[in-house]
Amino acid sequence: MDFYGFYMGQEFESYSYLGAHLEENGVIFRTFAPNALKISVIGDFSQWEEVPMKQIYDGNFWECFADNARQGMRYKYRIYDKDGHFLDHCDPYAFYSDLRPETASIIYSLSDYRFSDSTYLRQRKNTDRLPLNIYEIHAGSWRKPEKKERDFYTYRELADLLIPYLTQNHYNYVEIMPLNEYPCDESWGYQATGFFSPTSRYGTPDDLRYFIDRCHAENIGVLLDFVSVHFAVNDYALLQYDGTALYEYPHRRGFL
Repeated sequence: MDFYGFYMGQEFESYSYLGAHLEENGVIFRTFAPNALKISVIGDFSQWEEVPMKQIYDGNFWECFADNARQGMRYKYRIYDKDGHFLDHCDPYAFYSDLRPETASIIYSLSDYRFSDSTYLRQRKNTDRLPLNIYEIHAGSWRKPEKKERDFYTYRELADLLIPYLTQNHYNYVEIMPLNEYPCDESWGYQATGFFSPTSRYGTPDDLRYFIDRCHAENIGVLLDFVSVHFAVNDYALLQYDGTALYEYPHRRGFL
C-alpha cells in the first residue's frame, strides 16, 4: 500500500492491504488505529481468546498472522484506548459480516469468484451523450418472499426476479440503495458499519458478484449508492474506533 497516498486521501485500494487477507497457511490481519494502546484479534480460530497484534510501519498500523484462521471464521479487533479500556470492534475493512443482530466480521476471500463480463466491459459506451434509463431499488423491499419464513430475497434470487423486469421495461442501469453492512433494517443501508462488506442480509459477497455478472450479461449497468454522511453510532463499529474520533467528525453538534 502507498502509505503516503493513504494519509493524503489518494490511496484507493487500501482494502487490498488492510482487513483480513487469506494466505497459503492462514490469515494476516491489519488495521489502522493510531491512538490505540494495544490491539488483539479475537475469533473462532482462537476460541475468542486474544491474539496480540504488533505495530508496524510508523506505529499507526497493526498486524498479526493467525495460522489456524480459515475462510468463513468470525473475528473482531479488541482495541484498548490510552486509558486501558477496551471495546471489541468489527473490522472497518471486513469483506463479509455476520447477519444482524450479530456484529462480528467474517474472513472472506476476495479472489474466488471469476467474472464473465469481459465482453460487456469492453463494449460498454460512454453515457455522456447516450440516454440513461435508471431503475432505483432497495433490494430488501422491492419484493418480499411470498413465504414468510425469510425476510428477503437473496442476491441470486434477485438476479432471476429483477433482471427480466429491467429488460422488459428497457432499463439500462439499476441503482441499488446502499449495500454496505449496516445494523438496522429500517435505515435501508444508510448507517454503515462496514463500507467494504456487502450486507449479509441477501447472501455472500460472491452472490453479489453473481448478481452484477448477470446484469452485465444483459447489458445492464449496476450503480451502488455510497453514503458516508449518515454515520452509525454503534460502538462495535466505526465510532471512537481507536478511542478517538478516527472515522467520524469529532464534534457531535456539527461543524464548529
